[in-house]
Amino acid sequence: MIVRPSTSQDMAAVDALLARTYPKLLKADYPPSVLVTALPIISRARPELLACGTYYVAEEDGRILGAGGWTPDRKNSSLGHIRHVVTDDRALRRGVGRRLMNHSFDMSRATGVIRMECWATRTAVPFYKAVGFDEVGPIDVQLTGGISFPSVRMMQDL
Repeated sequence: MIVRPSTSQDMAAVDALLARTYPKLLKADYPPSVLVTALPIISRARPELLACGTYYVAEEDGRILGAGGWTPDRKNSSLGHIRHVVTDDRALRRGVGRRLMNHSFDMSRATGVIRMECWATRTAVPFYKAVGFDEVGPIDVQLTGGISFPSVRMMQDL
């Protein structure tokens, strides 16, 4: 498995991965009333992330098994934000997410980031705890169209 920066050519594969995986993984932790409005928004690849240079894909035998990365804070150069992480539900527990996170941590440290923030889905909280994040508390992430998505704010010192 390799981790590499994503490109715009990964758009269709990442989009398909998000669209297939998020509905399966999130349904145990969110009511249908939340998912029906949020999934069409969060289950789409974001072109600006794919092209930013700090968003990555984990690939094996030409197949993308996961995606995710980080972006620097706009005001605080020592803070980074974990962004739009997904692991193929058929590849869970194979270290895909951990590899993406470790790569993100290494790359962000190299730019001077010393603290990482994450707005985790309820489903992903145990994973983020396992890679060193601490829960700060609940947060409602505002999506387009005035839709609010219940999440958990988490932080980690790098």
